[in-house]
Amino acid sequence: MLRDMRACKVALELFEGPLDLLLFLIRREEVDIFDIPIMKITDQYLQYLDLMRMLDLDVASEFLVMAATLLQIKSRMLLPPEERPPAEEGEEDEDPRMALVRQLLEYKRFKEAAGFLSTMEGGQHDVYPRYVERSFLPEASDAPLPEISIFDLIGAFSEVLRRCTGDPREIVEDRYTVTDKIAAILEMLRSRPAIRFSDLFGAALVRAEVVATFLALLELIRMKRIAAHQPRPFAEIEICAA
Repeated sequence: MLRDMRACKVALELFEGPLDLLLFLIRREEVDIFDIPIMKITDQYLQYLDLMRMLDLDVASEFLVMAATLLQIKSRMLLPPEERPPAEEGEEDEDPRMALVRQLLEYKRFKEAAGFLSTMEGGQHDVYPRYVERSFLPEASDAPLPEISIFDLIGAFSEVLRRCTGDPREIVEDRYTVTDKIAAILEMLRSRPAIRFSDLFGAALVRAEVVATFLALLELIRMKRIAAHQPRPFAEIEICAA
């Protein structure tokens, strides 16, 4: 199992980074982006990084930089306003979170615009209009981003992992391999059009089997053999053939 996991280093072809993870956590917790509970969000962000490292996913340096930024903001928020370090020259003495909030809002606006343009491209593929509408870009909104992300998958994986027994550092017998789990998932999809995320793990209580199954799921998504979606935000993830 350990040898198989080391050989299967998953690098998903997804344009997702630390700002996507922060937006995902803010959306999941249903908090105001202008009043981020920095202590809670920082702790959850670090938990996700730990899960990504455990799964041997490629963690870009940008994730670590954001972790350091969150910890710095958290440390400043713990101090009374009069004891906080003075602002740099040319900067206003403001809420320590505001620079991050502005960055998130700008990124969210561009991501929403990119998603809208992608939808327009698909809908207009075979259409030749006589004119181009100038005001076709949407205004920034607080509507949740609908697409499923790697962070949705890791969150669901974390829930399954909590029910596992045994010491995570324990070396177990080589009984569960990513290759075998890939075959098992494809076999399940041959008999039904879609399966729930929780059904992939069945009655598995051993951490090694859960990890192997999740890595198999990620590898099949990377290979574009399967697709994952949610019928509504934060509903249970469903898996189907791509």
